[in-house]
Amino acid sequence: MINNREQVTQLILSAKVLKGLRWQAVADALGLSKEWTTAACLGQMALNKEQASVIGKLFDLSDEAVAWLQIVPYKGSLPTAVPTDPLIYRWYELVNVYGSTIKELIHEEFGDGIMSAIDFSMDIQREIDPKGDRVNIVFSGKFLPYKSY
Repeated sequence: MINNREQVTQLILSAKVLKGLRWQAVADALGLSKEWTTAACLGQMALNKEQASVIGKLFDLSDEAVAWLQIVPYKGSLPTAVPTDPLIYRWYELVNVYGSTIKELIHEEFGDGIMSAIDFSMDIQREIDPKGDRVNIVFSGKFLPYKSY
């Protein structure tokens, strides 16, 4: 019996290792981006019935696990307020160092509002560099202005 969505995530990760799958291959099977697909498989997005069925077949999941994939998850995957994983901590550090700059420049360009994480896309690519490969990440979120009422 599965008691929560995190258990399904663990089943997916175990099957991914066992089958030697890459997230891009999983995304190709769904016809969606590797970024959204990975987030969904890690328990941060709900899949529709068809998408959940594809993931279920790919990872040999039970009907119960496939049903869990279709439930809107509790979002937020970090176990602590300050992340301890070195890669994720660097993102925390980035926001601490550059967050006010990002906020200031977005407000200067767009006005008072936020960048949506709902109407959002992300692209992660390797950038070849002779001095050491670089991680190239592009976030694209719809600007949502605060409204007067």
